[in-house]
Amino acid sequence: MKAGSILLIFALFFSCSSPPTSYIILCAGDSITEVGYPPFLKRILKREGIRAKVVNQGKSGFTSREYLVYLTENRTALAESHPDFICLQLGTNDVRTDHDHTSADEFYANMKQIIRLFREFTTLSGKQPRILLATIPPVPDDTPFPFAPISAERVEQEINPLIKKLTHEEKLSLVDNFSVFLDNPHLLPEVHPSDQGYEAMAKNWHNVLKKKGVRSTLRFRH
Repeated sequence: MKAGSILLIFALFFSCSSPPTSYIILCAGDSITEVGYPPFLKRILKREGIRAKVVNQGKSGFTSREYLVYLTENRTALAESHPDFICLQLGTNDVRTDHDHTSADEFYANMKQIIRLFREFTTLSGKQPRILLATIPPVPDDTPFPFAPISAERVEQEINPLIKKLTHEEKLSLVDNFSVFLDNPHLLPEVHPSDQGYEAMAKNWHNVLKKKGVRSTLRFRH
């Protein structure tokens, strides 16, 4: 075998087997994303020696309907971030009792479309990004208007069951952020978590990202 052929084989082997040195993680959602967990997630990844760019595309106050409009109008620009992973959490504003109230059927349809649009994105290597879909936190008792006791009921009886249904139908990874706060209600003093709550969410996202291979493929190579 000629030397040139041997070098080519080695080059192809290492290009296929070597993990990438960094990943791009796009965080999509409402204010719980925009002002919440992404900086904590970035810190956790850095602490573990994982190089990752965390792109925060949370939009405060957005329902699933409003996020779908935003994504549709800005998909070209958002797609240019070429995320390897998309962390998606929406639904809290959909259970409001004012004009943002969203029926279960509409929420399901909106999320289907959002997932479809995100699936049209590509990574820098031309692959389809992996989508992680999260249940939403509980709505605490005594949360003021535009939330009400019915909001808390809808989270448990409508929104989170639909999110779990979507993960099954679309073959997505589920991130159970609801249980994080159900087990630790002190981390959710109102509809928005405390800083400790956001950190707990980030750890939860990180745990699922690790299961999807982040720990083994994102580490620095020394």
